[in-house]
Amino acid sequence: MLGGWQIVVILVVILLLFGGKKIPELAKGLGEGIKSFKDAVKDGEEEAKKEESGVKGELEGGVANKSTSTPQSSTDTTRKGSKA
Repeated sequence: MLGGWQIVVILVVILLLFGGKKIPELAKGLGEGIKSFKDAVKDGEEEAKKEESGVKGELEGGVANKSTSTPQSSTDTTRKGSKA
């Protein structure tokens, strides 16, 4: 964890490196970067939900198709074999 003095030293170093006029520009750029990152994460989550619901729909449709089809009974093949 950072203590109070450590934060003050970090802020002084930043002020010395960039100067007073550049800090607002850096903060603005950092804020815009964070905002675009959050938007990208939000879009990715929405896209993942859409894909997930599409896959679930396909799976449910596949299960419904299999349940409506009637499987061949094994008795048909045994009857043919027993006739000989």
